[in-house]
Amino acid sequence: MKILLTSTSFQDTPGKHHDLLNAQGFDIDYLRGPVPESVLLPIIQEYDAVVCGDDEYTENVLRKGRSGKLKFISKYGVGLDRINLKIANELGIPVKNCPGVNQISVAEHVLALILTFEKNIIVQYTAVQSGSWKRYTGNEIEGKTIGIVGLGAIGKALSKKSIALGLKVIAFDLYRDTDFLKNNPDVHFADSLSQLFYDADYISLHLPHTPETEYIINDHVINNLLKKTPVIVNTARGMLVNTDALIIGLQNGKIRGYLTDVLAIEPIEKNEKLLGLENVIITPHVGSRTHQSVERQGIMAVQNLLSLING
Repeated sequence: MKILLTSTSFQDTPGKHHDLLNAQGFDIDYLRGPVPESVLLPIIQEYDAVVCGDDEYTENVLRKGRSGKLKFISKYGVGLDRINLKIANELGIPVKNCPGVNQISVAEHVLALILTFEKNIIVQYTAVQSGSWKRYTGNEIEGKTIGIVGLGAIGKALSKKSIALGLKVIAFDLYRDTDFLKNNPDVHFADSLSQLFYDADYISLHLPHTPETEYIINDHVINNLLKKTPVIVNTARGMLVNTDALIIGLQNGKIRGYLTDVLAIEPIEKNEKLLGLENVIITPHVGSRTHQSVERQGIMAVQNLLSLING
């Protein structure tokens, strides 16, 4: 079988996932994702299956692939918003992803971003490297309230780690996991998303990008629902946040900071509006890129592919 592998995390991180994939005897081609539609269209029909990252599996790409050899899609990672699942289902191309394997890494990344921001780590590091000993005064996070939007695997992991650090936790999700809330009584489930926005010192987003969640952080939220001048943390998808509204909110003092691991367009473009802004920290979509998480996701992605092939 001829396989296309595009996940850069998979490719760049050594581990047992490589051993498992290489043991299958596949003919493997490699591209560095995220791969756009324009690159996939001329080649996708040549492959029996793909192990993909956040590539553009649009209707055109899927139809072109199905007209050739394409039979299976194994998604490295969780998010499926770049794959047209409706068309994949219509064409009989099964898609599997890797839920429940990156929550530790991403939850740790959220807290790393918050602590980096509050302790002025980047500013202090840069100052010392230039020979300065100028000292800034930071903030403690203990006693503050973190609002977790989306109480899935990552949200649950983050809630438990946040409590361990002395944060108060409020969460909101369309689905109320009563067993989790019963076993974790310090996680307070908000009556509404508006309540969470009102009460939170930190707002951490853990949602897929869908038509319903697009721009969930918008002008109305920023100007009408925020009480505490919060820090917004986004390790989910860039399109959850309206960048223009966010920038105005930062400039007007409605938002204290924006810490993000994701952008609306990735990789980052030279004209990215968030570049160079004060109180904004951007990391290049590495929240789940730890050796442990990559190996777990990589192994699951290969196992998912094998299960698809073997029926």
